[in-house]
Amino acid sequence: LVPFRTWRNTMTAQAAGELTKLLGFNIPQRWSIAHLYQAVLNKEAHVPYIAYINTLAGYVHKRLTDRFEVGVGEASGIFPVEGIGYKKEYLEPTEKSLAEKGFDHKLKDILPAVRNAGEKGAVLTEEGAKFLDPEGRLKAGVPVCPPEGDAGTGMVATDSVLKKTGNISAGTSIFAMLVLEKPLNGVYEEIDVVTTPDGSPVAMVHCNNCCSELDAWVNMFGEFAKLTGNEIDKSRLYETLYKNAMAADSSCGGVTAYNCLSGEPVIKLDEGRPMYFRTPDSTLTLGSFFRAQLYSSFTALKIGMDILFDKEQVKAEKITGHGGLFKVSGVASQLMADALSTPVSVMKTAGEGGAWGMAILAAYMELSNGEKLADFLDKKVFADMEVTTSQPEQAGSEGYKTFLERYKKGLAAEKNAQF
Repeated sequence: LVPFRTWRNTMTAQAAGELTKLLGFNIPQRWSIAHLYQAVLNKEAHVPYIAYINTLAGYVHKRLTDRFEVGVGEASGIFPVEGIGYKKEYLEPTEKSLAEKGFDHKLKDILPAVRNAGEKGAVLTEEGAKFLDPEGRLKAGVPVCPPEGDAGTGMVATDSVLKKTGNISAGTSIFAMLVLEKPLNGVYEEIDVVTTPDGSPVAMVHCNNCCSELDAWVNMFGEFAKLTGNEIDKSRLYETLYKNAMAADSSCGGVTAYNCLSGEPVIKLDEGRPMYFRTPDSTLTLGSFFRAQLYSSFTALKIGMDILFDKEQVKAEKITGHGGLFKVSGVASQLMADALSTPVSVMKTAGEGGAWGMAILAAYMELSNGEKLADFLDKKVFADMEVTTSQPEQAGSEGYKTFLERYKKGLAAEKNAQF
């Protein structure tokens, strides 16, 4: 009924605010219920015709299996969950508030059903098989596991579903997830409370921007190399620029960058404007510039995570990174370890991302024999996985702290560049 809306459609501030106040539970702007509620507030033309709403993972699952369902981790970004289902005490006041605004659907009728990790039942339909393989070699009947998005697959791909474990997924967007020992004391708009694919509570800091601006600069230098007759392989280009950044001054020589292509709620930014500045006495080198771009890719995340570490005293025994930012060994992991003052590990499969995590969940459904997800991951998937760990270094931590101070002071300029 409407164009697909993503986490970067930061247009639901009113809805997120009203729902958070109504429920006493943080509802982020990107959650499905915030988008639905905002559409009702806006009296958008499509609202009377809504039969159901879905996420991208749920939509693909329905196309393949004709089942309207999602995994519990995915569901926890649609509407707050409790156990394996939507939280009942929140459904009624939300439905009542929507009804007062002219929307009389029951949420259970328009939200996908919730399934636990490993739950069986869905299979590839004839139509689903044809959709994937029009030539007809793929047959109907293949088992399909409950669908999860980047958050759930990221936890699985990094073996981070036990309490006090965490992961950072860094690609187009970036988010950190820490599995909680106990509920948070406060409600913070910077912190989402979601779940693992098997229903354990997780504190999540999600930022809309990560590698897109960094990739744009890499591509520009690749274009320059090509113009000089020295075209360079893309992987080697990234490695060259990233490794060179590690040799630069740890405070980036006075260079500061903002990677915001879209709004960033964690730093109270409504619209994005990629930007960089430097002090008159700064040292502008290729290394200092790219180190600033690398820092900027996770600094909004760092600001959100400080709430968990400082205000809530959340403990993380292990943080594992995955996604495109970690493909160049020893760069992003070291910079993040310095910034967070916490060891950051990277597995051999770090660059594989969500597809790898989804494949593991499918294997869990078929091979677990009733084993808990955490045990299955530890014993059958990651027991012999090659892992490298970056420890925080004092010089790097001090340099990043200097960068962070400049970043915070310059946020006013970033927020005023809305034209």
